[in-house]
Amino acid sequence: MAEERLQKILARAGIASRRKAEDLIREGRVTVNGLVVTEMGSKADPGRDSIKVDGKRLRLQPFVYLLLNKPKGYVSTLSDPEGRPTVVDLLGGVKARVYPVGRLDFDAEGLLLLTNDGDLAHRLMHPRYEVPKTYRVKVQGVMEEKALAKLRKGVVLEEGRTAPARVLPIRKTETNSWIELTIREGWNRQVKRMCERAGHSVLKLQRVRYGSLGLGDLPRGRYRALSPREISLLRQAAIPAGREGRGR
Repeated sequence: MAEERLQKILARAGIASRRKAEDLIREGRVTVNGLVVTEMGSKADPGRDSIKVDGKRLRLQPFVYLLLNKPKGYVSTLSDPEGRPTVVDLLGGVKARVYPVGRLDFDAEGLLLLTNDGDLAHRLMHPRYEVPKTYRVKVQGVMEEKALAKLRKGVVLEEGRTAPARVLPIRKTETNSWIELTIREGWNRQVKRMCERAGHSVLKLQRVRYGSLGLGDLPRGRYRALSPREISLLRQAAIPAGREGRGR
């Protein structure tokens, strides 16, 4: 095997995301052939070198890619200090240590991608790749064209102005409305905050698409493995514009 950046090797081994792997290196918790490595950008050959994290030998494991239909009432983390159920509790039979790609709020539901491919997860969540995420949203009150236009144009949040969103009205009653909203950033509680800026509080939130992945008819609380084609499409989505076809 060829030499690779150390943080990429750790992410590929499922130890942590690439960003967390960089923290492990900075903290002096990673050794290569018995020597502590703290310099970012250092390289190693996982097939030849002895790489250890906290004294434990690194062993590369096969990548696992899962699509979960997350129900309400679960947190999108591996553990919760408040003792609430986590999405890991829904992954019976999965032996690999997988991590959520992004998060869905405790009271939100829908499509959640989980993987031990830390490098791909990092790129999918990075703002520069603008991977679209589509939500079906129920809001309080009747959302008129003025509010829809505001979302389409972009609203100002603490992080800055959101990119123009794709908004499709689905249906409405006398007391609430359903819309389909596609965003590209993925900031914390972004959909809820966007709708509040447009004058409507969110009553229900379901993610139905993540990039090229669709929720389909997967039952709530169940998961499935991604197909090779689905994985390939995700990788393509995580390549910067103008770099298609180049090695990574």
